Amino acid sequence: MKKISKDNKILVAMSGGVDSSVTAALLVDQGYDVTGAYMVNFDSKDNDVYEDDELDLECWRGDYRDAVRVAAHLDIELIRMDFREEYQKFVLDYMFKEYESGRTPNPDVLCNKFVKFGSWIREAKDRGFDILATGHYASVSEDGGKYHLMQAKDQNKDQTYFLHQLNQEQLAYSLFPLGEYTKDEVRKLAEKYELPTADKEESMGICFVGEVPMQEFLENKIEHEPGDIVKSESGEVLGQHDGLTFYTIGQRQGLDLPGGHDPLYVVDKDFENNKLIVGHKDDSLLYSKQIELEDLNWINGQEPKFPLKCRVRYRHRQDLQECEVSEKSGNTIVDFQEKQRAVTPGQFAVFYKDEECLGGGVVSSRS
Repeated sequence: MKKISKDNKILVAMSGGVDSSVTAALLVDQGYDVTGAYMVNFDSKDNDVYEDDELDLECWRGDYRDAVRVAAHLDIELIRMDFREEYQKFVLDYMFKEYESGRTPNPDVLCNKFVKFGSWIREAKDRGFDILATGHYASVSEDGGKYHLMQAKDQNKDQTYFLHQLNQEQLAYSLFPLGEYTKDEVRKLAEKYELPTADKEESMGICFVGEVPMQEFLENKIEHEPGDIVKSESGEVLGQHDGLTFYTIGQRQGLDLPGGHDPLYVVDKDFENNKLIVGHKDDSLLYSKQIELEDLNWINGQEPKFPLKCRVRYRHRQDLQECEVSEKSGNTIVDFQEKQRAVTPGQFAVFYKDEECLGGGVVSSRS
């Protein structure tokens, strides 16, 4: 963890979960000047994603109550802030647009870039805080005025994939105390500090929205047209899809195909003819040797010297893969050492060298 001064005023983003609760407890225990903040980012009551009034995604209120209890237990102030407008603009609108174009986005990455370490940091600075601390599993090191995003001790929980779009200014203002701990150690610390959230389960699903089927979340916002599901090798029509938007490369579940087939996977999407192409797990369409990227972010602020030999992952928790990154005719190309399965346009490809996250970009095409 990078060194900070005891004179620094630290704002801890408290979600009501065990990770952010332990983050606050650690900093209080170490004698820092800590204030908690609960950020309201999404509320179905003022969002027209759903037409069903019975579906309540106002889940932030329960989490807020947990954050209040933790703050009271730690004897720190808790501020409530509202970022629903920013979350709608930078995360939800982006997500809807990407899915509508047939790509598979990762809203958590954009949430970190524009909301958590964008809008939150600006508000923290305006309120006179020197550091924003969060419960992410990652760490920041400093060397000669340069900040480096490093993988967490707990490789299974490492969240650098979601943080790879951050820049030097954002890392300079950020603190990730949990990067030095495993999840089991964090649970034990929660018990040690007798936190009200010690036994709380982890939240899953869309960032700040919660656990809800993605298709259900999208279908009232995105135009979609049913069409044929066809087999890759033969062109045989096997069934009907609900709209190409709702499927991603490599998907097996949710195809609703009649019985009698070996397991089939989405291997391609034919937008011109509105056909969902499915095939077996070894279908050649599922595998890519090369991808092209757009919207690159290099965390140190400078492009590396190409060609760059490093490792890459294109989904959270995926094993790191050997690759070479190069620039060709102004395009960023990634050549995998071994063919990769189910790389999907819209995903982020994130690069690593040793334990450092170098940055990454959006997959624009695959071949």
